[in-house]
Amino acid sequence: MLEIQRGYLSTKFLSNKYIFRKVGNLVPTKSINMIKIKISLIVFTLLLGSFAKADEGMWLPFLLGRNYQDMKEHGLRLTEEEIYDINNSSIKDAIISFNGYCTGEVISNEGLILTNHHCGYPSIAGVSTAENNYLDNGFWAKNHGEEIAIPGLFASFIIRIQDVSETINSELTADMTEAEREAKIKEISALLTEEAVNGTGYTAFVEDFFAGNEFYLFVKETFNDVRLVGTPPQSAGKFGGDTDNWMWPRHTADFSMFRIYANKENKPSRFAEGNLPYVPKHSLPVSIKGVQENDFAMILGYPGSTDRYSSSWGVDQLVSKEYPTRIKIRNRKLEIMKKYMDADVNIRLKYSSRYAQVANYWKNFIGMSLQVKKNGVIEKKQDIEGLYRDYLKNVRMSFDVLGAMEGYVKATDPIVDIRSYQQEFVRRMGINQTAITFEVWVETQEKIENADNLSEAENKKNQAYMARVQPWLFNRMDKYFVDENPATELEMIHDLLDMYIEDISEDQMGEITANIAAKGHSGVDKYTAKLKKKSMFFNKDLYEKFKSKPSIKAIQKDPLYALMTDMNAAYEAASGTEEITTAKDKLKTAKRYFVAGLRDMNPNKQYYPDANSTLRLTYGNVLPYDPKDGVTYHYTTTLDGIMQKEDPTNPEFVVDPRIKETWLKKDYGQYADADGRLVVNFLSNNDITGGNSGSPVINADGELIGTAFDGNWEAMSGDIYFEPNIQRTISLDIRYTLWLIDKCFGATNIIDEMNLVK
Repeated sequence: MLEIQRGYLSTKFLSNKYIFRKVGNLVPTKSINMIKIKISLIVFTLLLGSFAKADEGMWLPFLLGRNYQDMKEHGLRLTEEEIYDINNSSIKDAIISFNGYCTGEVISNEGLILTNHHCGYPSIAGVSTAENNYLDNGFWAKNHGEEIAIPGLFASFIIRIQDVSETINSELTADMTEAEREAKIKEISALLTEEAVNGTGYTAFVEDFFAGNEFYLFVKETFNDVRLVGTPPQSAGKFGGDTDNWMWPRHTADFSMFRIYANKENKPSRFAEGNLPYVPKHSLPVSIKGVQENDFAMILGYPGSTDRYSSSWGVDQLVSKEYPTRIKIRNRKLEIMKKYMDADVNIRLKYSSRYAQVANYWKNFIGMSLQVKKNGVIEKKQDIEGLYRDYLKNVRMSFDVLGAMEGYVKATDPIVDIRSYQQEFVRRMGINQTAITFEVWVETQEKIENADNLSEAENKKNQAYMARVQPWLFNRMDKYFVDENPATELEMIHDLLDMYIEDISEDQMGEITANIAAKGHSGVDKYTAKLKKKSMFFNKDLYEKFKSKPSIKAIQKDPLYALMTDMNAAYEAASGTEEITTAKDKLKTAKRYFVAGLRDMNPNKQYYPDANSTLRLTYGNVLPYDPKDGVTYHYTTTLDGIMQKEDPTNPEFVVDPRIKETWLKKDYGQYADADGRLVVNFLSNNDITGGNSGSPVINADGELIGTAFDGNWEAMSGDIYFEPNIQRTISLDIRYTLWLIDKCFGATNIIDEMNLVK
């Protein structure tokens, strides 16, 4: 299940004399020509195939012209403008960022959104109760009035994308420190975004690409009234559960449906009874013609993060040191949550979404660690680094690029464990995250109480900030006592704290954790008992008392706040040494030079930047694959496969009776394949990652054929190095989606508003 876990100078910057202008030390063109002669482009292309193959690549849609001819050769029948156009309706106008961590697509002229079930999962679980259990039973609104408002849920459209590299790079110099460089980029970006949205009601942001060598401005429009329209029961939406997650063959109905609402002017508005269904600039026609091997397949969406330009040393540290610790921590979280979820349906509904999120990347980390080794990713990285090292022999550069990459890993090796606990314990446990956030409140309150030492303007700014942050924190705490179970949280803290004092060296601990560690397991038991009795995060009466009269002294005395701030300070001390800070800055510089060098070494190749949650396009074809010797996977699965997997004794493989009944009748209607079967999921060789969840799979004519929701197990290393022969996208066939809505759940009103293409 795809989710988020959150270069090179273009030719217009190059002169006849110099290559690394604004990036590195000046490099004579003569030297570049020498190295180009020395390096075999054939060999280099093979090693860097992950940057050159058509099915690979997360391309910026406004630069589509660079790939358009290749897309046509793969089967595309649309014009460039039909895909991306800022002046006229185009496919990009149907693609949304769904709540900032997934993708969705508009599939009707009434603002109907299709996305993944696991993307809608938090919203579905959040409005479910034991009495109205939409998560387990499904939900289908028969009219607009039955649609359920989801507080906080939003959908964003990209209005336009603009290359601002020249503007920003013209203000950057080679002698800047990384801090100075970042400050200048931030300063110019603020001016550019302000100018871009002035008087429009839009928002804008600037992102760097190719490790900070190029910069693009994104203008977007965000709608904050988004309502639940329909969802299958999770037995269908999550069929196969953790067992099938990231695996093929797959048989999962991973979809849910929402609707965007706008004001009477069709503009963004907070929830209001008078809001109307949004009329989009473009909605995707829905094809029920089906998929065949080699069919063109295009995906637009918001991939979250890749690290295809990472070093061999960084990859080795990740899979050999960091992931084992994070897997261990997540495994214990899952065990504790499941114990409480199995005992109480209300707790299960509260924790279902969180459990799924933890489990998803728990399995991802396991798969990544395994496949990096099986696919020889570290060795492939080393080969590329070897060619880059040869390239540098003929380039006058005082900065040691590869040495800086290796040096960062050596410098951070001692903090891998404490960094893993910071990520998984301090920052990624709901209640702990809330407790540490109170640091912001304390800092602001201290400034307010010492207002005599500040200017009037600074004091007003602090007062205004507190007026925002305090209600937000109290609202978060109020929700915590409703949405979470303190006993579950307390047991997780107990067990993870126990693991922490076992794994973290004493010299890296703060005062509180060191005192606990000195007493061993009994120290953990005593501190946990103290949390239960004296912390407002576990005692609602204490919280209400603090809320009525908040004070710095009271929050600082709270044992959970004290523990989290102690652990946070310990991590900052361990990770903030001069050695690590220097190594981190050198790494930023090194990666910028490295990416620039790679692109210069292979100038005839089209390169794409790492994913960073911005709108991207990937294209390829519907294809099977051969995962290992003697095994070939077909490119589709069918409803028959669901019934073959059915196991009423296993919650992951229960089949909803409505689905089984309709299957027995073989009532597939217009959604059946040519052979009379009902296709469930299919494969394509598109290049996607977390954040692409819910992305539309679009055919050669711009019609929706499926919804992307996963990658495959054999290519779990794909975020680091693309594997063209085995890397596949797993998608839900739109015909199975429509069949469930129509034939199984009777929501024909939803079918009626779509534009079906036969």
